[in-house]
Amino acid sequence: MSLVPLGGEACPYFASFLGFAGAGSAMILPAFGAAFGTAKSGIGIAGVGVAKPELMMRSLIPVVMAGIVGVYGLVVAVLIANDMDSGKPYSLFAGAVHFASGISTGFCGIAAGYAIGQVGDAGVRSFLYQPRMFVGMVLIMIFAEVLGLYGLIVSLILNTKAVSSC
Repeated sequence: MSLVPLGGEACPYFASFLGFAGAGSAMILPAFGAAFGTAKSGIGIAGVGVAKPELMMRSLIPVVMAGIVGVYGLVVAVLIANDMDSGKPYSLFAGAVHFASGISTGFCGIAAGYAIGQVGDAGVRSFLYQPRMFVGMVLIMIFAEVLGLYGLIVSLILNTKAVSSC
């Protein structure tokens, strides 16, 4: 087997674009999901704060959980960026793996943030009238958060497969 020079079939020039797109997707999409979850649940928290200010601290759990989704994206984006070096060859396979890794975390982060926002908003509003709803709200949000964790796990497994040999 002979080595293919940079820009050849195994290491085309556009391969790094896929890696950068994966890193960008891993950071931008979960941040969008976290922002939506924070904003949506924040609306419900504001309503709770007007009616019963003593429930505010317990009602902040959806905001914290939505923020964690953004951290998942940050972790994957940093891992992808660390694998990319301008001084080393970057294969098409590594670019495709990094792109799939970023998209996996990205779309799972959007889904988790959306679910946390919807459940957080409705949950804190119902908690205002029925305190026993708190445990159910937290359990549902944990299951919503796990969606983002699944994307992180898949991305970490994919990232270990990225080999740049040209």
